[in-house]
Amino acid sequence: MKKIYQIQLLLSIALFIGCDGETLEVVINTPSIQCGMCERNIEMGLSNVKGISASKVDLATKVTKVKYFKDRIDISKIEKEISNLGYQANDILADNIKYESLPACCKIGGMDKI
Repeated sequence: MKKIYQIQLLLSIALFIGCDGETLEVVINTPSIQCGMCERNIEMGLSNVKGISASKVDLATKVTKVKYFKDRIDISKIEKEISNLGYQANDILADNIKYESLPACCKIGGMDKI
């Protein structure tokens, strides 16, 4: 009986901790994305950022939808994270060094050379 009570207590604490903060969704223009690798790079890169709960890149429309906790991160930081991955995010240009290290297919016009 004591074990069941302990398990219930731990689950209650986990649920309480997991439910903190309001989540919002933002659509960020990512016009420099070129291919599926760009899509993967952004989604994987953002999955490691604290405060972001999910992201989905739409290659056809060149936008990235990001779900985030508004008390942990804001839009300008999300844009900066995308820039640090080597991609333009709204009006924030891609970090030059990161952009240069991207594979050729991820660079503007790179898909034309393949």
